[in-house]
Amino acid sequence: MARGKSPTFEVQRGVILQEAAQLFADKGFHNASMAELAKACGVSKPLLYHYYKDKENILFDIADSYMDQLLAIVAGVESQDLEAEPHLSGLVTRFMEEYEHSQSQHVVLVQDVKFLQTAQEEYVVGKQRKVVAAFADAIERVEPGLRSRNLDKPVAMILFGMINWTFTWLRSDGHYTYGDMAPVVTAILLNGVKGLLKTEMRPATAVENE
Repeated sequence: MARGKSPTFEVQRGVILQEAAQLFADKGFHNASMAELAKACGVSKPLLYHYYKDKENILFDIADSYMDQLLAIVAGVESQDLEAEPHLSGLVTRFMEEYEHSQSQHVVLVQDVKFLQTAQEEYVVGKQRKVVAAFADAIERVEPGLRSRNLDKPVAMILFGMINWTFTWLRSDGHYTYGDMAPVVTAILLNGVKGLLKTEMRPATAVENE
């Protein structure tokens, strides 16, 4: 009879993912070794392989579990049934707050997902698309008509361009926190979105923005 997993199995896997996210964020996925990860976790290398068969599966679990956290945030904000602008502001604020406390996971998601096997990468990217769609919906609610011009998703990506790279310049010991910057981001986006339909642009096709 096969021996079942110990009660601490998932707890230890969680520790491994946390340490791996930090290691991958600091050194890059390809430059980090399983031996370094075992040392960071305080376990032997053979024991590390008891929890994960290879580094790629660790990378997948980091990215996948982090996307689940972001999707849970989306669901939580949507459950509040807010008006359009507070809803969008709530999404931005909660994502910025999450980025502050999950910086390593966020860096891994941004820089290392491309190293996953095709099926795993597509699975994670599928969840990313759901997040983008949720923000695009929120933006369309603020300024109806963007979707008819195929601008809802591009504007959502502009928003992510503002918040996804805050880890490169927003210092944890600096004057402003992620929470401080969330209303700034929201204000920039809202004031820009409200005037966007008046901007002359070449009409885009749906294919261009898939």
